[in-house]
Amino acid sequence: MTDWAGKHYWLVGASDGLGAALAHKLSRVGARVTVSARSEDKLSALVEALPGPAGYQVVDVSDNDSVIAAAKAVGEIDGVVYLAGVYWPFGAKAWNADQANAMADINFTGLMRVMGQVVPGMVERDSGHIMITSSLTGFRGLPGSIGYTASKAATMSLAECMYADLRKTGIKVQVANPGFIKTQLTDKNDFRMPFLMTPDVAAEHMFDQMSGDSFKKSFPWLFSLLFRGSQFLPDWLYFRIFS
Repeated sequence: MTDWAGKHYWLVGASDGLGAALAHKLSRVGARVTVSARSEDKLSALVEALPGPAGYQVVDVSDNDSVIAAAKAVGEIDGVVYLAGVYWPFGAKAWNADQANAMADINFTGLMRVMGQVVPGMVERDSGHIMITSSLTGFRGLPGSIGYTASKAATMSLAECMYADLRKTGIKVQVANPGFIKTQLTDKNDFRMPFLMTPDVAAEHMFDQMSGDSFKKSFPWLFSLLFRGSQFLPDWLYFRIFS
């Protein structure tokens, strides 16, 4: 089990929703939390509501200079959780270039920018904890999901690459693959979302994973079987089912 007391965790993309819920859980067990996002008003309100030592740092993960400045301001950390993400539902027949580019840039390239500022220091110290938020959608391509699914597949792949490189060091790398979470992002969906979770429930799953040593956790477990199992279907059958 992780000893959280006094550990400094940087949560990127934590102004509300899952990030805010996870910040509360970490703060309650004694971690010092720094939350980041673009909205200073939301960050300030969240820090005021957290029970333990906390601060905030405004950052735009699509801007490399902003990420560099934020990482320098946050200082040395024991762990980082990447939760930043945007989402718009559309398929290839209704391609929205600006929205597709934003999903790729914030969901994945933003992660690369943050890791570029955090990982070298952890490697130098041979100590650290990295938690990456991917999605059940990242296991295989889905219809009507240009941008989001591809970006989450990329985050999952990056986590696997980092785990392969760092698993025998003092740095713990983990990736969480949640299903549907009730947030302002999923409010855009006009279809039924099975096993829809509240942010608090999803944060509990992530906190449990962070407290242990498992590299990858996909949840809700029953719903995740559909996505994980789809990897083993031949293309002709997979696309016949999922299209």
